[in-house]
Amino acid sequence: MNNIALGRYLPLDSILHKMDPRYKMVAMLILMVAIFLPSGYLGYALLSVSVLIILFLTKLSLSMIFKAMKPMLFMLVFLTFINALVLRTGTVLFTYGGFTLYSDAIYQTLYITVRLVLMIMTTTILTASTKPLDLTLAIEDLLSPFKRFGFPAHEIAMMISIALRFIPTLIDETNRIMKAQASRGVDLKEGSFKEKLMAILSLIVPLFVSSFQRAEELADAMEARGYVPSLPRTRYKQLKRTFKDIVMMVVVSGLFGVIVWLSL
Repeated sequence: MNNIALGRYLPLDSILHKMDPRYKMVAMLILMVAIFLPSGYLGYALLSVSVLIILFLTKLSLSMIFKAMKPMLFMLVFLTFINALVLRTGTVLFTYGGFTLYSDAIYQTLYITVRLVLMIMTTTILTASTKPLDLTLAIEDLLSPFKRFGFPAHEIAMMISIALRFIPTLIDETNRIMKAQASRGVDLKEGSFKEKLMAILSLIVPLFVSSFQRAEELADAMEARGYVPSLPRTRYKQLKRTFKDIVMMVVVSGLFGVIVWLSL
């Protein structure tokens, strides 16, 4: 569970940490759209190099990205298995009995893998370089134009911020429950499928109970401090853009234009 890096803020001294969170979120959304465009090998090579440069500027280690990718290994193996059974196009790579592996199955799996890796790297960079409070302010500012249509921008931003903030907390709570269950003789790694299923159920139930208890305590604390989401609110911290933010948006927009051109 410690391998999950999404939602963990790392207080490092980097260029990205000092940038406006609004511009970082817009840049992340642009990169997400570019990742899903069919830009071919050259396009994904450009995206990979760009994300690695951003990772270097954020001063995050590659080991953190590898740890964040570990929970996705099962999904990648499952996708490889499904593609090998379903896709029947391309050249024949391997034949054993009645089973035949085609090249398109491997290409499709690699295609999905690259997309997932780039998505995880982009979201990890954003959450690791931006404080949860700054994310809340950024989301609220980006959604503020929809307030005139009755859209609850502040409430949505607060919910997203709380969800991101509680990811590391739930991971720590899961580790604590797993250690408590292990001390009582529960083995989550060995045993039959039924025993593993019962062990997982013994982990999920107390985790849900603890999550609901934390949510209730948080709601009581917010009410005790006079928090009313519908009332007008002032800010102590004001977000201000700098020249670096504008340069970042120009570079990301240029990269997006190149990806769109390659996809066409």
